[in-house]
Amino acid sequence: MIGKKMEQAINEQIKHELYSSYLYLAMANYFETIHLPGFAHWMSVQAEEERSHAMKFVEHLNDRGGKVVFQALDQPPSEFKGPLDVFQQVQAHEEKVTGLIHALYDTAVQENDKPAQVLLHWFINEQVEEEKNAELIAQQLQMIGDQRPALFMVDRHLAGRGK
Repeated sequence: MIGKKMEQAINEQIKHELYSSYLYLAMANYFETIHLPGFAHWMSVQAEEERSHAMKFVEHLNDRGGKVVFQALDQPPSEFKGPLDVFQQVQAHEEKVTGLIHALYDTAVQENDKPAQVLLHWFINEQVEEEKNAELIAQQLQMIGDQRPALFMVDRHLAGRGK
């Protein structure tokens, strides 16, 4: 049985993971509207990954007799200044999520909830990868600046994610 404090904290994290999915879907749509299908594909895959993260938390609560309470999601932005702006926002968002995961882990330690700690080890490692990927793409976009041919090369590269 999971404690109430941990249950509430995980429900809050489910909301954040679902918002991440929602945000990345909005970004995917933005890329579709500016005719960068590779970027759109990358964001769509990322959105699905974030949804799967939420489901890991849902399953954890269900497995431990907790109650899942889905919360309202904020509306994500729909306007962006360009691909670099998007990935700078992704990087900042992933850094925020990392902080949330770390705080959740701290709660698990305080509550002596070892099953949650084990689950959260996976998320801590996952966030290292999430931040690294966002930072790398943002840095590449910053390096290429306004060079359209280079942007299209990055678009083709991102189209290969998950294939």
